[in-house]
Amino acid sequence: MSVIVAIRKENKIVMAADTLTTFGDSEVMPQENARTPKVGRIGDSLIGGAGWAVYDDILNDFLATRPTPDLSSSRKIFTFFLEFWKALHEHYTFVNDQASQACSPFGDLDSTFLIANSGGIFTVASDLGVTPLNRYYAIGSGGEYAIGVLYTLYERTDDIAELASDAVKAAIAMNLQCGGSVDVLQLTV
Repeated sequence: MSVIVAIRKENKIVMAADTLTTFGDSEVMPQENARTPKVGRIGDSLIGGAGWAVYDDILNDFLATRPTPDLSSSRKIFTFFLEFWKALHEHYTFVNDQASQACSPFGDLDSTFLIANSGGIFTVASDLGVTPLNRYYAIGSGGEYAIGVLYTLYERTDDIAELASDAVKAAIAMNLQCGGSVDVLQLTV
């Protein structure tokens, strides 16, 4: 699993994540033997995903076949993920069309995404719902711990890179599904 944090303050945006590599319930040991980057760039956006790691490979393959998408608004992000969903069913047929609840009318990516750029911070839920956020957010198995740190320290510091790193470190310390080192990416908008 993962923890991914995004923070926006003034003209700066930071995204941070852990680097733990697991295969089911098995953790790759020692951690220096496998380091999984969970945050990256798509054009003018930072993006991270929590859930099945294969989505990183699928998303990179999907993006290699098209122009860089504009992910600067909820609508544009939703449209992009609709195209991605369609491609999952047409070109990546090994992905199951599943719902986390049998009574849900929606499909389920079984992963969530966090996007940050000049338009804001956005979460993409496993049902493709897009939610805009103004200041910060965290996703993944250690997300609640990270959000607690962000809530407590956001107003106290302008060093959001350090804040993001501290939030990920708290998740690593408190959640068994988070681990490794901390990657931090920054944007100035």
